[in-house]
Amino acid sequence: MAARKMTLRRRWLAVKRRVRELRMIANGLISKDHPVLAHVIPMRRCNLACTYCNEFDDFSKPVPVEEVQRRLDKLASLGTTIITISGGEPLLHPDLDGIIAHVRKLGMIAGMITNGYLLTADRIQRLNAAGLDHMQISIDNVMPDEVSKKSLKVLDKKLQLLAAHADFHVNINSVVGGGMRNPEDALVVSQRAIDLGFTSTVGIIHDGDGQLQPLGEIERGIYSRIRSFEKASYSQFNSFQENIASGRPNEWKCRAGARYLYVCEKGDVHYCSQQRGYPAKPLADYTVADIKREYLTEKGCAPHCTVSCVHQISMIDSWRAPQTIRPAQAPESAFSSPLVQIETD
Repeated sequence: MAARKMTLRRRWLAVKRRVRELRMIANGLISKDHPVLAHVIPMRRCNLACTYCNEFDDFSKPVPVEEVQRRLDKLASLGTTIITISGGEPLLHPDLDGIIAHVRKLGMIAGMITNGYLLTADRIQRLNAAGLDHMQISIDNVMPDEVSKKSLKVLDKKLQLLAAHADFHVNINSVVGGGMRNPEDALVVSQRAIDLGFTSTVGIIHDGDGQLQPLGEIERGIYSRIRSFEKASYSQFNSFQENIASGRPNEWKCRAGARYLYVCEKGDVHYCSQQRGYPAKPLADYTVADIKREYLTEKGCAPHCTVSCVHQISMIDSWRAPQTIRPAQAPESAFSSPLVQIETD
């Protein structure tokens, strides 16, 4: 009986979450002068050191919760509808629950990207109480190696805890490409996610210089199989990842700085995690005029972009105004590392 009640509660929460998401898409179609998604970094420090990642350090202090809340208030005043909390590792922030609760208090959808290491049954229940809507965990291999410790062997017990306790949607992202030692691991990870009742997506790792590396034949087959696991969703309405997998550039209008904002731990707005430094304006001073300018600004990095969440948000406006502003300096890869993982959230 308890299990049935839990199932019914989760289904009801999922229906309410979907209604809010559909309202978000409708609002985005009605008006183009507000952000749809903001990626907020309250903690740059991480407890891991994956070699492909350029988004962490091992010394930063958490951003004070009062400052994070001020930034969330500003994003809400700009009309933002989705907040994704990331890092670094957001679970290291001592006031994460309060941050998530503040997102929901402001009427925005609350998501989080985590490596999952710090999850416990109690921690998951606290995230439920705070009102978390979505969680994504990327698992890179079955057994940990020198590239990544985000392995299924280490994290499977955490996934079981999520299956037992989480009221929020959980997505598990596996990866292929970039010379990963065992490409078949991605299929194992995805199948385990499906078995536990989660959704599963697949990302592509390639070099950090913006050069698209097509997948090999074996990787391509694995990639296609995992894609077939994915439920019909907004992310499947475009061929963004398909082109990357084939080594082809994408032609699209990147609306970063307008529909998508990346707010770093210092409180500055950037195009995305891989283009920190543009426009690098404090969020406190960001206005609708900035949104309108960046909406029309062509991004030189767009054809080889790997950040699929920016692409998905930009798709809302693919039919709208052409980008007529050319920046004085076209952004290039601001932070190069041997490998960069495509984002799927």
